Amino acid sequence: MKVGEAMTPRSEVVTVELPGTRDDVLQYLQERSFSSVPVVKNTDGTEEFRGLISRDDLIENPDEDQLAMLMREVPTTTQDTTIEDVAALMVDEGTRRVPVVDGELEGIVTVTDVVRTIADGDVDGDATVGDIASRDVNTTYVDVPLTVAERELYYANLPYAVVLDEEGEMDGMLTEVDIIEVARVVEGEDDTGDSIADEDDDWKWESIKAIGKRYLPTRNVEIPAAPVREFMTDDVVTVSREKSAKQAAQTMLSNDIEQIPLMSGHELVGVVRDINLLEAIR
Repeated sequence: MKVGEAMTPRSEVVTVELPGTRDDVLQYLQERSFSSVPVVKNTDGTEEFRGLISRDDLIENPDEDQLAMLMREVPTTTQDTTIEDVAALMVDEGTRRVPVVDGELEGIVTVTDVVRTIADGDVDGDATVGDIASRDVNTTYVDVPLTVAERELYYANLPYAVVLDEEGEMDGMLTEVDIIEVARVVEGEDDTGDSIADEDDDWKWESIKAIGKRYLPTRNVEIPAAPVREFMTDDVVTVSREKSAKQAAQTMLSNDIEQIPLMSGHELVGVVRDINLLEAIR
Protein backbone atom coordinates (compact mmCIF):
# COMPACT_ATOMS: atom_id res chain seq x y z
CA MET A 1 0.00 0.00 0.00
CA LYS A 2 1.21 3.52 -0.84
CA VAL A 3 1.23 6.67 1.27
CA GLY A 4 -1.10 8.38 -1.21
CA GLU A 5 -3.84 5.87 -0.36
CA ALA A 6 -3.52 6.32 3.41
CA MET A 7 -2.61 9.97 3.92
CA THR A 8 -4.87 12.82 4.94
CA PRO A 9 -5.19 14.99 1.79
CA ARG A 10 -4.21 18.67 1.82
CA SER A 11 -7.88 19.73 1.76
CA GLU A 12 -8.34 18.15 5.20
CA VAL A 13 -5.00 19.12 6.76
CA VAL A 14 -5.15 21.84 9.42
CA THR A 15 -2.19 24.20 9.04
CA VAL A 16 -0.98 27.48 10.50
CA GLU A 17 0.40 30.19 8.28
CA LEU A 18 3.43 32.43 8.61
CA PRO A 19 3.47 34.96 10.08
CA GLY A 20 1.48 33.75 13.08
CA THR A 21 1.57 33.31 16.85
CA ARG A 22 1.72 30.47 19.35
CA ASP A 23 -1.92 31.10 20.29
CA ASP A 24 -3.00 29.86 16.85
CA VAL A 25 -1.13 26.58 17.33
CA LEU A 26 -2.28 25.98 20.90
CA GLN A 27 -5.88 26.43 19.80
CA TYR A 28 -5.54 23.74 17.14
CA LEU A 29 -3.71 21.33 19.43
CA GLN A 30 -6.40 21.67 22.09
CA GLU A 31 -9.39 21.52 19.76
CA ARG A 32 -8.15 18.63 17.61
CA SER A 33 -5.87 16.76 20.07
CA PHE A 34 -3.06 16.93 17.50
CA SER A 35 0.54 16.34 18.50
CA SER A 36 1.82 18.87 15.95
CA VAL A 37 0.66 21.26 13.24
CA PRO A 38 2.26 21.93 9.81
CA VAL A 39 3.43 25.47 9.09
CA VAL A 40 3.01 26.94 5.60
CA LYS A 41 3.79 30.26 3.96
CA ASN A 42 1.91 31.74 1.04
CA THR A 43 3.92 33.83 -1.38
CA ASP A 44 2.23 35.26 -4.47
CA GLY A 45 -0.46 32.61 -4.32
CA THR A 46 1.96 29.70 -3.94
CA GLU A 47 1.91 27.68 -0.73
CA GLU A 48 5.26 26.50 0.63
CA PHE A 49 5.65 23.94 3.41
CA ARG A 50 8.03 25.26 6.06
CA GLY A 51 7.99 22.85 9.03
CA LEU A 52 6.05 21.58 12.04
CA ILE A 53 5.28 22.93 15.51
CA SER A 54 4.62 20.37 18.26
CA ARG A 55 3.20 20.40 21.77
CA ASP A 56 6.72 20.21 23.20
CA ASP A 57 7.84 23.19 21.11
CA LEU A 58 5.19 25.34 22.80
CA ILE A 59 5.78 24.13 26.34
CA GLU A 60 9.58 24.28 26.14
CA ASN A 61 9.70 27.76 24.57
CA PRO A 62 7.22 29.78 26.64
CA ASP A 63 8.81 33.16 25.85
CA GLU A 64 8.73 32.72 22.08
CA ASP A 65 5.62 33.94 20.30
CA GLN A 66 6.56 33.85 16.60
CA LEU A 67 5.86 30.68 14.63
CA ALA A 68 9.00 31.14 12.54
CA MET A 69 11.10 30.69 15.68
CA LEU A 70 9.05 27.80 17.10
CA MET A 71 8.82 25.58 14.04
CA ARG A 72 11.36 22.93 13.14
CA GLU A 73 12.33 21.18 9.95
CA VAL A 74 11.15 17.58 9.62
CA PRO A 75 11.58 14.75 7.11
CA THR A 76 9.01 14.55 4.32
CA THR A 77 7.77 11.80 2.03
CA THR A 78 5.91 11.36 -1.26
CA GLN A 79 2.66 9.69 -2.25
CA ASP A 80 4.52 6.82 -3.96
CA THR A 81 6.33 5.74 -0.78
CA THR A 82 5.15 2.44 0.71
CA ILE A 83 3.46 2.35 4.11
CA GLU A 84 6.22 0.07 5.38
CA ASP A 85 8.88 2.59 4.36
CA VAL A 86 7.10 5.56 5.93
CA ALA A 87 6.58 3.51 9.10
CA ALA A 88 10.34 2.92 9.21
CA LEU A 89 10.93 6.65 8.69
CA MET A 90 8.63 7.51 11.61
CA VAL A 91 10.35 5.02 13.89
CA ASP A 92 13.88 6.07 12.90
CA GLU A 93 13.19 9.81 13.10
CA GLY A 94 10.93 9.68 16.16
CA THR A 95 8.18 11.62 14.42
CA ARG A 96 4.43 11.05 14.42
CA ARG A 97 3.47 13.12 11.40
CA VAL A 98 5.27 13.14 8.06
CA PRO A 99 4.28 15.82 5.54
CA VAL A 100 3.70 14.57 2.01
CA VAL A 101 5.48 17.07 -0.21
CA ASP A 102 6.10 17.21 -3.95
CA GLY A 103 6.89 20.84 -4.62
CA GLU A 104 4.02 21.81 -2.32
CA LEU A 105 2.20 20.26 0.62
CA GLU A 106 -0.04 17.48 -0.75
CA GLY A 107 -1.13 15.99 2.54
CA ILE A 108 0.18 14.44 5.71
CA VAL A 109 0.58 10.87 6.87
CA THR A 110 0.40 10.20 10.60
CA VAL A 111 1.07 7.32 12.93
CA THR A 112 -2.71 6.96 13.19
CA ASP A 113 -2.98 6.65 9.40
CA VAL A 114 -0.46 3.81 9.47
CA VAL A 115 -2.24 2.16 12.41
CA ARG A 116 -5.46 2.32 10.36
CA THR A 117 -3.82 0.38 7.52
CA ILE A 118 -2.86 -2.29 10.06
CA ALA A 119 -6.38 -2.36 11.50
CA ASP A 120 -7.90 -2.67 8.01
CA GLY A 121 -5.56 -5.49 7.02
CA ASP A 122 -3.85 -3.51 4.26
CA VAL A 123 -0.44 -4.40 5.74
CA ASP A 124 0.71 -7.34 7.82
CA GLY A 125 -0.77 -7.21 11.33
CA ASP A 126 -0.23 -10.81 12.42
CA ALA A 127 2.48 -10.12 15.03
CA THR A 128 1.32 -10.78 18.59
CA VAL A 129 1.40 -7.83 20.96
CA GLY A 130 3.22 -9.89 23.56
CA ASP A 131 6.20 -9.91 21.19
CA ILE A 132 6.19 -6.23 20.27
CA ALA A 133 5.11 -4.46 23.48
CA SER A 134 7.45 -2.16 25.40
CA ARG A 135 8.42 -3.86 28.67
CA ASP A 136 9.69 -0.65 30.28
CA VAL A 137 6.59 1.15 31.53
CA ASN A 138 6.57 4.85 32.37
CA THR A 139 4.64 5.49 35.58
CA THR A 140 3.58 8.28 37.89
CA TYR A 141 1.76 8.50 41.21
CA VAL A 142 -1.90 9.40 41.48
CA ASP A 143 -1.30 12.35 43.83
CA VAL A 144 1.64 13.90 41.98
CA PRO A 145 0.82 17.47 40.83
CA LEU A 146 0.17 17.65 37.11
CA THR A 147 3.05 20.12 36.82
CA VAL A 148 5.46 17.46 38.09
CA ALA A 149 3.92 14.71 35.94
CA GLU A 150 4.40 16.88 32.85
CA ARG A 151 8.12 17.12 33.65
CA GLU A 152 8.25 13.36 34.15
CA LEU A 153 6.81 12.77 30.67
CA TYR A 154 9.22 15.29 29.20
CA TYR A 155 12.35 13.76 30.73
CA ALA A 156 11.18 10.23 29.92
CA ASN A 157 10.56 11.40 26.33
CA LEU A 158 7.28 9.51 26.32
CA PRO A 159 3.71 10.71 25.68
CA TYR A 160 2.10 8.76 28.53
CA ALA A 161 2.40 7.56 32.11
CA VAL A 162 0.54 4.73 33.80
CA VAL A 163 -0.85 6.20 37.03
CA LEU A 164 -0.28 4.08 40.14
CA ASP A 165 -2.26 4.19 43.39
CA GLU A 166 -0.99 3.86 46.98
CA GLU A 167 -0.61 0.09 46.56
CA GLY A 168 1.35 0.40 43.33
CA GLU A 169 -1.58 -0.85 41.26
CA MET A 170 -2.66 0.73 37.97
CA ASP A 171 -5.28 3.39 38.67
CA GLY A 172 -5.39 5.26 35.36
CA MET A 173 -3.51 6.65 32.38
CA LEU A 174 -2.15 10.16 31.82
CA THR A 175 -1.16 11.36 28.34
CA GLU A 176 0.25 14.47 26.71
CA VAL A 177 -3.21 15.09 25.29
CA ASP A 178 -4.67 15.22 28.81
CA ILE A 179 -2.09 17.87 29.71
CA ILE A 180 -2.42 20.03 26.62
CA GLU A 181 -6.21 20.03 27.00
CA VAL A 182 -5.95 21.91 30.30
CA ALA A 183 -2.93 24.07 29.42
CA ARG A 184 -3.45 27.71 28.53
CA VAL A 185 -1.30 30.60 27.41
CA VAL A 186 -1.11 33.43 29.96
CA GLU A 187 0.56 36.81 30.07
CA GLY A 188 2.94 37.79 32.85
CA GLU A 189 3.93 35.54 35.74
CA ASP A 190 0.65 33.91 36.69
CA ASP A 191 1.10 31.40 39.48
CA THR A 192 0.08 27.86 38.60
CA GLY A 193 0.17 26.71 42.20
CA ASP A 194 2.71 25.50 44.70
CA SER A 195 4.33 22.21 43.71
CA ILE A 196 7.22 22.17 46.18
CA ALA A 197 6.98 19.02 48.28
CA ASP A 198 6.75 19.15 52.05
CA GLU A 199 8.72 16.60 54.05
CA ASP A 200 5.61 14.48 54.60
CA ASP A 201 4.25 14.61 51.04
CA ASP A 202 3.77 11.11 49.63
CA TRP A 203 5.03 12.12 46.20
CA LYS A 204 8.20 13.90 47.34
CA TRP A 205 11.49 12.39 46.27
CA GLU A 206 14.98 13.74 45.82
CA SER A 207 14.94 14.28 42.07
CA ILE A 208 11.87 16.53 41.98
CA LYS A 209 11.58 18.13 45.40
CA ALA A 210 12.94 21.48 44.18
CA ILE A 211 10.83 21.88 41.03
CA GLY A 212 8.77 24.58 42.70
CA LYS A 213 6.04 26.64 41.12
CA ARG A 214 5.54 25.87 37.45
CA TYR A 215 5.51 29.22 35.75
CA LEU A 216 7.85 31.07 33.50
CA PRO A 217 8.03 34.82 32.98
CA THR A 218 6.56 36.95 30.21
CA ARG A 219 4.59 34.46 28.12
CA ASN A 220 3.69 31.15 29.65
CA VAL A 221 1.95 27.87 28.99
CA GLU A 222 0.22 27.40 32.31
CA ILE A 223 -0.37 23.88 33.60
CA PRO A 224 -2.58 23.28 36.67
CA ALA A 225 -0.82 21.95 39.76
CA ALA A 226 -3.76 19.83 40.96
CA PRO A 227 -3.16 16.08 41.45
CA VAL A 228 -2.90 13.80 38.43
CA ARG A 229 -6.04 11.94 39.55
CA GLU A 230 -8.12 14.94 38.42
CA PHE A 231 -6.87 14.74 34.82
CA MET A 232 -6.11 11.07 34.14
CA THR A 233 -8.33 8.56 32.35
CA ASP A 234 -9.44 6.07 34.97
CA ASP A 235 -11.39 3.71 32.68
CA VAL A 236 -8.30 2.16 31.09
CA VAL A 237 -8.55 -0.14 28.08
CA THR A 238 -6.10 -3.07 28.32
CA VAL A 239 -4.92 -5.91 26.09
CA SER A 240 -3.61 -9.44 26.65
CA ARG A 241 -0.36 -10.71 25.18
CA GLU A 242 -1.93 -13.16 22.68
CA LYS A 243 -3.81 -10.45 20.76
CA SER A 244 -2.54 -9.55 17.30
CA ALA A 245 -1.17 -6.22 16.16
CA LYS A 246 -4.24 -5.91 13.95
CA GLN A 247 -6.56 -6.36 16.94
CA ALA A 248 -4.55 -3.87 18.99
CA ALA A 249 -4.74 -1.37 16.12
CA GLN A 250 -8.50 -1.78 15.96
CA THR A 251 -8.75 -1.22 19.72
CA MET A 252 -6.63 1.93 19.54
CA LEU A 253 -8.76 3.40 16.76
CA SER A 254 -12.12 2.53 18.34
CA ASN A 255 -11.06 4.06 21.67
CA ASP A 256 -9.04 6.98 20.22
CA ILE A 257 -5.91 6.07 22.20
CA GLU A 258 -2.21 5.75 21.34
CA GLN A 259 -1.13 3.12 23.88
CA ILE A 260 -2.67 0.15 25.67
CA PRO A 261 -1.38 -1.43 28.91
CA LEU A 262 -0.42 -5.07 28.40
CA MET A 263 -1.82 -7.31 31.13
CA SER A 264 -1.04 -10.84 32.21
CA GLY A 265 -4.00 -11.68 34.42
CA HIS A 266 -4.15 -8.73 36.82
CA GLU A 267 -0.46 -7.89 36.42
CA LEU A 268 0.81 -5.01 34.31
CA VAL A 269 3.65 -6.41 32.19
CA GLY A 270 4.14 -3.81 29.46
CA VAL A 271 2.58 -1.20 27.21
CA VAL A 272 1.66 -1.57 23.55
CA ARG A 273 2.23 1.80 21.88
CA ASP A 274 1.10 2.67 18.39
CA ILE A 275 4.76 3.12 17.49
CA ASN A 276 5.32 -0.55 18.46
CA LEU A 277 2.81 -1.52 15.78
CA LEU A 278 4.83 0.46 13.24
CA GLU A 279 8.03 -1.27 14.36
CA ALA A 280 6.39 -4.61 13.58
CA ILE A 281 5.75 -3.76 9.91
CA ARG A 282 8.88 -1.73 9.04
